[in-house]
Amino acid sequence: MGRILTEKDIEPAVRGGSVYAAGGGGWADHGRMLGGAAVRLGRPELVTIDELAPEAIIATAAAIGAPAGTTAWEMQGIDYVKAAQLLQKELGKPIAGFMVGQNGRSSTLNGWLPAVALGAKVVDAVGDIRAHPTGDMGSIGLAGLSAPTIQTAVGGNRAEGRYIELVVRGATARVSPVLRTAADMSGGFIASCRAPVTARYVQRHAALGGISRALTLGEAILDAEPRGAAAVIDAICRTTGGRILVEGEITRKAVVYTREAFDIGTITIGSGPGRATLHVMNEYMAVDDAEGQRVATFPDVITTLDPAGEPLSVGQLHEGMAVLVFHIPKTLIPLGSSVLDPTVYPPVEQAMGIEIARYALSTTV
Repeated sequence: MGRILTEKDIEPAVRGGSVYAAGGGGWADHGRMLGGAAVRLGRPELVTIDELAPEAIIATAAAIGAPAGTTAWEMQGIDYVKAAQLLQKELGKPIAGFMVGQNGRSSTLNGWLPAVALGAKVVDAVGDIRAHPTGDMGSIGLAGLSAPTIQTAVGGNRAEGRYIELVVRGATARVSPVLRTAADMSGGFIASCRAPVTARYVQRHAALGGISRALTLGEAILDAEPRGAAAVIDAICRTTGGRILVEGEITRKAVVYTREAFDIGTITIGSGPGRATLHVMNEYMAVDDAEGQRVATFPDVITTLDPAGEPLSVGQLHEGMAVLVFHIPKTLIPLGSSVLDPTVYPPVEQAMGIEIARYALSTTV
């Protein structure tokens, strides 16, 4: 049976999603807004993919952009609903459920409001357990296909006349950059609904149980908080199987916002032999040690925590800040088809100037 999501599930979703946000994944207050609006509007129901008919249509509710506090973005809850309505109208058939492309501080909750508004379910599946910079990385294997699909985008800074509604058809890899351009034009962050597929397809290609993992982690964090910072950090590690990779002071932050709606650059922690470099493309994509050796790479979960165990986004970091780098190896999480697809990596590697695919696709590295 499905699980009715209520007010008490909002904070666990935000808090657990914040760890899986990997330095990105939206805004915590945006997530609380989405969850609050959903539970006030109706009774969002979280279901496993097995609870839906194999031919039921599932769409991905997502947010596109780089909201690291560097742009004047505006996205309202109604934008997620409108994006879903546009997709359903274009598709010409009902959407039975909404999954999300990734977990994150708000993205874990992206499907709640459109599900309630359209009378659909929240599907316990994600394209990628952790947040990632491109839509292709959470596209459940569609990025490498030439078959056309539908993507919509809605939102924008109203005061600056940047509001956009967009419906586009085409191969996923071709139209995803169009939506990212729309995100930039709208102010840096836009709601989308995309990739309608059958529940059977989701069963085969998504990272199943991704929403439940975020909720379980968030509940563990909230339970540990009264016992202090050490208990919170221990709860994060114990619940996920991850560990603290490095800790120290941020000695350099060199991250810039690009016209493609990406935050790209590096964060340096510590100095000398203990130095570590975090490579950023919206989220933390890799960690190198002082000798340039790779110690963590997407789709591993890589997250910065403050000394109290609070996950920090890239936009919150500044030089002189003390941080811990938390790491979950990819072997400990379910992986969606797209993070195992070689075609999603070249644009990311070109933008970042580092190797990702060799590590991400290896069974030994």
